[in-house]
Amino acid sequence: MILIVRWLFCVFISTLQCNLFTSPSSNRIKGGNYMKKKVIIFSSIIVSLAIIFAFIYQSREPFAVNGTGNPYSEKDTQTVLSDKKWLLTFTKEFKQESIKENESIYVTDKDGNKVEANLEVSKDFVTVSPPEGGYDPNKGPYELHISGEIESVDGKTLGKQKKIKFTAMKQLPTVASNKELNSLFTARLEQMKQEREESKQFFNFGRSGDESTSSSEDSDGAANADMATESESSSSGSPDGHSETNVQVQGVDEADIVKTDGDFIYQATDQKLKITKADPVEEMTVLTELRYKDFNPYQLFLDGNQLVVIGHYWDEKMMYGESKSSEGDMIMPMHEATKAVIYDITDRANPTVQKTVTLEGGYVSSRKIDNHVYLITNKYANFWMLEEHPEADLRPRVSDTQGEEEGEMEGVPYEDIRYFPDSTEDNFMTIVTIDLNQPQEDASITTYVGSGNQIYMSKENLYVAVPNYGYGPNWANNESTEVYKFSVDGMTVEFRANGAIPGHLLNQFSMDEYKGHFRVAATKGQAWDENSPSSNHLFILDGGMNVVSSVEDLARGERIYSVRFMQDKAYVVTFKEVDPLFVFDLSNPAEPKVLGELKIPGFSNYLHPYDENHLIGFGYDTKLEKDQWGTRVLTNGVKISLFDVSDPTNPLEKHTEIIGGQSTHSPLNYDHKALLFNKDKDIFAFPITKYNENQKDGSYRLDFEGAMVYGIDPKKGFTLHTKITHQQENTLYEDWENMVQRILYIDDHLYTVTPKEVKATKITW
Repeated sequence: MILIVRWLFCVFISTLQCNLFTSPSSNRIKGGNYMKKKVIIFSSIIVSLAIIFAFIYQSREPFAVNGTGNPYSEKDTQTVLSDKKWLLTFTKEFKQESIKENESIYVTDKDGNKVEANLEVSKDFVTVSPPEGGYDPNKGPYELHISGEIESVDGKTLGKQKKIKFTAMKQLPTVASNKELNSLFTARLEQMKQEREESKQFFNFGRSGDESTSSSEDSDGAANADMATESESSSSGSPDGHSETNVQVQGVDEADIVKTDGDFIYQATDQKLKITKADPVEEMTVLTELRYKDFNPYQLFLDGNQLVVIGHYWDEKMMYGESKSSEGDMIMPMHEATKAVIYDITDRANPTVQKTVTLEGGYVSSRKIDNHVYLITNKYANFWMLEEHPEADLRPRVSDTQGEEEGEMEGVPYEDIRYFPDSTEDNFMTIVTIDLNQPQEDASITTYVGSGNQIYMSKENLYVAVPNYGYGPNWANNESTEVYKFSVDGMTVEFRANGAIPGHLLNQFSMDEYKGHFRVAATKGQAWDENSPSSNHLFILDGGMNVVSSVEDLARGERIYSVRFMQDKAYVVTFKEVDPLFVFDLSNPAEPKVLGELKIPGFSNYLHPYDENHLIGFGYDTKLEKDQWGTRVLTNGVKISLFDVSDPTNPLEKHTEIIGGQSTHSPLNYDHKALLFNKDKDIFAFPITKYNENQKDGSYRLDFEGAMVYGIDPKKGFTLHTKITHQQENTLYEDWENMVQRILYIDDHLYTVTPKEVKATKITW
């Protein structure tokens, strides 16, 4: 489908260039004739595109299967883990009664005997779980049979029966050699070539809509006591009188651009590391400013007298050209890398490097639990190189050195590379663990063939979400998400299980772990697709990543904008024209349910607990505008809401505050770490750029950029305590160097941090 869209786009642009942007004089066309020609050409293109896309839509496959490797080939045998859960997602609503047990969808072993697989049928997807103990590798290959007699609600059937052949293995396999690793990617290369040919054939109408199956790659106590604990963890403060990073899970730290220990402020900005002595205020000064040449730091961890600086690293010697190893294998040029530098900051004016870890690949995310830092990167495997260099070394390279000396980048040992046998991901995901108590020891490095998109981490487990989308003639509504679970114990990170759900996740707040269960909210489909409207689901999975229950099909035609799990409750905001806030009761993992729903204008991009009875929403106000093209939804300023959820069956929006007009924006809408919240100090502070509308001409002008500090009272609502800016007076545009990025507090002062400076403001309310 991607190839088709690209082809259509190229045809469209080429036609425009050849026919529309040629001057009238050069074509000897005068006045109205030229305009008539433009109208005819435009009309022809639009009609042609409409016909083609209509054909594509009508010809799209009725269902998709996660993790089937080549989505078109029925002769290929897939290799899967023995606890594989097959997820069949449907592009159309189907008749659940048309799926007959052991007839419509079932699994057979190598002798043709039916396997006691567990079939779970939902409104628009089906899950096929393995028998107890998993698939026996000795009884394979197996076949997953999908009958063509399954009916959609409009009475149409799937058509021809489909079969997927697979073998099973108990353990996650390890790559043993260059040959084995490259064979994995060679198979992927051949698959992509076949997909390209299939797309060409499809576009040339050389196929029947029913002749092939497409696939999509797819903590105890009373409720109020738990809620209070969550509220306390969500206040970004410490008992030592200074703020901390606003994190999702108490006890699991997240890297940020600014950190403080109550005496100093540490900042990563503009290819520099700055350490500012912040207390006492009268003596505030920059103690250290380290400038880097080939390293751009953008996140930090602080642990006592150690500072971990994480950022993007480049080395011109490795970025360009090709080289060979001592064995003669071709080594790929390194396009991007992530570096973590551990400093001893006992002397804040003179930090010294203890350890440097460099990883080839882009930075995904990181977490810190006690003295252990967990770092995740993705590296794209340029396997197209194998056509010319079949022995090329595609492994991600790493370096782990002591002190400031740059180490040689070496490939991850093959025995440390594992792969998910049914995945068609083209990346390497590397998980690195560093023990800050023993920086002299080597980091623990494990690589998986696959990639992570969003991560969630508790104190015991790491969850990595991987979005899977279909190939070839699929359209919009068959995506799924694979979630890989890893146990975490100090330096050890081990794969435990994986599961699949239909749809895609919004961000890390879409996931949560509580009392042994994993909860996740997802949107399936696209809100703009009126023929197959999007829907929203909430799933609960057990420790083995099996779906045990769900609430499905919420807010048709909308998508999820924010999620917050709070022990046995969950709050989900969806939106298209109005903002429904759903309240879920998850106290019984086997039977989750929606308790209440509130519909209001606007939407919340971020939800934050205030106390056991109130929830804060941060997002945008909206307004509807009608024109000749229909109804449009326009943002109308940043909106803060205080929701009363004391009666979960009847949630209320008690108070609101709307800031500015269109174009007003805040980093908090996409980065939860931009928030400073402390209930005891009555602080709800965030950076914001405010624009107001000029009533005369409808234009918008800059009114304010900086930090807004509000107080929140459940009875009185929001009170603006103060505004702090670093911008020059009467400026027409915000100056990036003076834009507030973070707000901290130390004792009785607020500190606003910009790339250029740190300013202290007395707390007077």
